[in-house]
Amino acid sequence: MFQDKTLVCKDCGKEFVFTAGEQEFYAEKGFQNEPVRCKDCRTSRKTTRSSEREMFDAVCAECGAPTKIPFQPRNDRPVYCSACFQNHKSR
Repeated sequence: MFQDKTLVCKDCGKEFVFTAGEQEFYAEKGFQNEPVRCKDCRTSRKTTRSSEREMFDAVCAECGAPTKIPFQPRNDRPVYCSACFQNHKSR
């Protein structure tokens, strides 16, 4: 049903392959648009965007360690450091 397609990255102008598997994934998720950036440019863009993200100081509700989080903490919800968050997530 799906076949590999060659697309051109809008950032670097290089050709990249939009594989049949990726097309199937996009269809399953209901995505309407094909990707416009190659993998390298997508990764670079994500890195740039995440480094520009405002971080907020917080104190871990479990161990009391100071931590930084990418959202404004609220008093009605606990905030966890990375280690404690992973422990809660795996439970």
